[in-house]
Amino acid sequence: MLIECGRAEQRQRLLPARVMVYYAMAMALFSEGSYEEVMRNLVEGLDWASGWRRPWTVPSRVAIAKARARLGAEPLRTLFEQAATPLAEARTRGAFCGDLRLMAIDGTTLDLADTAANEEAFGRPGTGRGEGRGAFPQLRVVALAECGTHAIVEVALGAIKTGEGTLAAQLWGRLEPGMLVLADRLFYGFGAWQAARASGAELLWRAKSNLILPVEEVLADGSYRSRVYDSADRRRQSPEPVRVVEYELCDPGLEGERRYRLLTTLKDPDAYPAEQLAAVYPQRWEFETALDELKTHQRGPRLVLRSKRPDGVRQEAYGYLLVHYAIRALMHDVALAAGRDPDRLSFTRTLRVVRRTARASPGFSPQSA
Repeated sequence: MLIECGRAEQRQRLLPARVMVYYAMAMALFSEGSYEEVMRNLVEGLDWASGWRRPWTVPSRVAIAKARARLGAEPLRTLFEQAATPLAEARTRGAFCGDLRLMAIDGTTLDLADTAANEEAFGRPGTGRGEGRGAFPQLRVVALAECGTHAIVEVALGAIKTGEGTLAAQLWGRLEPGMLVLADRLFYGFGAWQAARASGAELLWRAKSNLILPVEEVLADGSYRSRVYDSADRRRQSPEPVRVVEYELCDPGLEGERRYRLLTTLKDPDAYPAEQLAAVYPQRWEFETALDELKTHQRGPRLVLRSKRPDGVRQEAYGYLLVHYAIRALMHDVALAAGRDPDRLSFTRTLRVVRRTARASPGFSPQSA
């Protein structure tokens, strides 16, 4: 992977690229530690007497920063793209609708170190108060996650000024047949719908409230057939047929809009009844739980990414994603062995176990350093 990214070592270093890949992930695991403390946590379990060939001390912050800069973001991005694949098996509880793998797409933002370089590359959010600006530059993240395991498997990173729909366009071609992809109404657009549908995946998206959906045929389960059009196609010559599932939430304590209209490519009401699809759509919020795991528990509340330059930001973001995926893969293995739903296991407890294990048993051989 390092050779593929052009990061192979030309000479022996105290902090070779392979070690720095582990270090980039260790920063995501020990997010509250200093650069030096992260390195101590990463290597303190090594057997110094029998493993290391020469005396080794924790490098300075400056040395670590330079080694991170040499590594860059590309190896972490490549590693994530190669390693992060859907985890669920047929026996994984709560991961499928029929034979379709439940996936969800959504977005979030990450606060960044307040530097001129980060602000220029990623921008700051507005405050909603006229000319005001947010306290920190922000990275926008749009990702695809497996609902049943919370595994984030595809991601697009961009500046805060880049809309979620624009970043999502990078993901439509990465969908696969056999998936049922859930998305909020923010992601709906005729072009986005067509691009996602062309991947072969099935779709279940919430429609925007102003989208006109003429009723063409009411089906036995209460859903109906309709068509959507490109808003630029005034003659409506190239419609896309859809099935619409419409329902209203009856919880008296619920605030906000209660009426839902779902667009789906699943045309057969016998195979996928409206009641089943309405019950499946809330699985989209499993993505929110995955984001909470990554941003609140793994990173820590109110912490910003520490990198002061854009390439370091991207490297650090992929480190966070890789660590979250590894934890979720471990939880899935444990859930399968115990015959339990992965959602019922504690992410926080697993995170603590992984931190203890990382300190005691580093994942790389001492000869690599």
